[in-house]
Amino acid sequence: MSGETLTRADLCEAVHEEVGLTRLDCAGLVERTLDLIAETLEQGETVKLSGFGVFQVRAKRARMGRNPKTGEPAPIEPRRVIGFRASHVMKARVDEGLGG
Repeated sequence: MSGETLTRADLCEAVHEEVGLTRLDCAGLVERTLDLIAETLEQGETVKLSGFGVFQVRAKRARMGRNPKTGEPAPIEPRRVIGFRASHVMKARVDEGLGG
């Protein structure tokens, strides 16, 4: 895998090397997996990947904020945001990887 950032191409290459499918099939597999995660989150459902973590959609209420440039109050519309909570297994792996 290249550099500091894991890309879709890196995922496809890793699947190709591990499973042995064609690169085209691997790219389709990775794309479909990411699409399924996105579609599930769009519907407001939770995505739990055992040993990795949980993606959840949360609703944020409308509130008053401020314009950082002018300091004037500005309304913030209600919206949905995605949160991620890493599993204990993932937290331990990251900690080990950092020499912890």
